[in-house]
Amino acid sequence: MPAVPVSVVPDGSASPSADRFGRGVDRALRFTGGVLAVVGGVLSAVLELLLAPLRVGDHLVGVSVLVAVGMNVALSWFAHATVGRRWAVALPAVPWFFLVAVAGIRTTEGDVLLTGTWVDLLLVVAGAMTFAVLGFRQILAAAPPGRT
Repeated sequence: MPAVPVSVVPDGSASPSADRFGRGVDRALRFTGGVLAVVGGVLSAVLELLLAPLRVGDHLVGVSVLVAVGMNVALSWFAHATVGRRWAVALPAVPWFFLVAVAGIRTTEGDVLLTGTWVDLLLVVAGAMTFAVLGFRQILAAAPPGRT
C-alpha cells in the first residue's frame, strides 16, 4: 500500500511573544544588513577612487575597474540577501553613485579626483553598468511568495 502524506497541523504551542521576538530579531538583522550595504557602497567607492590613479611605471593600471565590478556585484548580492527585498540593490548603489559623481567635480582650488583618464571613465561606466544590470535583473526576477 502506498504511503499517504500526512499534514502537520501546528498545535499552537508557540507563544505569541516568541513569535514577536523572532520578527523583531529578523527586522533588526535586515536593518543591520542594509546599513552594512550602505557602508560597503561608501567604502567601495573610496577604495576605487584611491586605486584609479595607480600606475606601474608610466602606465595606468585599470585595477580599479575590476575592483568596481567585483565589489559592486558582491555588494548587490549582499544587500539583496540580507535585506530580502529586490530594491535593496539601491542601498550600496546610491552612495557609490554619489561619491563617484562628487569625485568628478573640480574644487575651487582646482583639485579633482577623477581627471578623465581612460581608467576614470571606464570606472564610472563599468561600476554604474554593474549596478544597473543587477538592479534590472532584480526587477525582472519573479518575486518569491510573500515578498516584494
